[in-house]
Amino acid sequence: MRFLIGMHINPAVLDALTDEEKAAIGEGHGAFIEELKESGELITTQGLTDPSQAAVVAVRNGQPVVTDGPFLEAKEYLGGFYLVDCQDRERAVELAARIPDAAIEGLGVEVRQVMFADGSLEA
Repeated sequence: MRFLIGMHINPAVLDALTDEEKAAIGEGHGAFIEELKESGELITTQGLTDPSQAAVVAVRNGQPVVTDGPFLEAKEYLGGFYLVDCQDRERAVELAARIPDAAIEGLGVEVRQVMFADGSLEA
C-alpha cells in the first residue's frame, strides 16, 4: 500500500528553533531516509519551496487565470513529503512518527493513502 506522508510547516515555529535544533532535524531526516531505503519502503521524498513561490491556476471562461501565492491564506503550508510503500496504515503511521518534525510542537505530519486516478483505493 502506498501512503503520502506530508510535512506541514509553520515558519514561525521553525524560526524559533536554534541552529542546533534545525541541524538535528536535517540529520534526523537523513537517517530516516537511509532507513527507508534499506527497508525498501521509500518511493521518493521531496521538499517544496515556500508558498510565496507558488502559482494557483484556475480556468475561467475557457482561459487559464494564474495568481501568485498559495490557494488559501494559512500560517502552515505543505513543506515536503515522503511517498512510501508499506504494509498498511499502521506501518505508515509508525513511519510518520519517526519523522523529526513530528516531535516539534506546532509542526504536523499527515498520513494519507494514495488513490489511483479512477478513485479506487490502491490494494
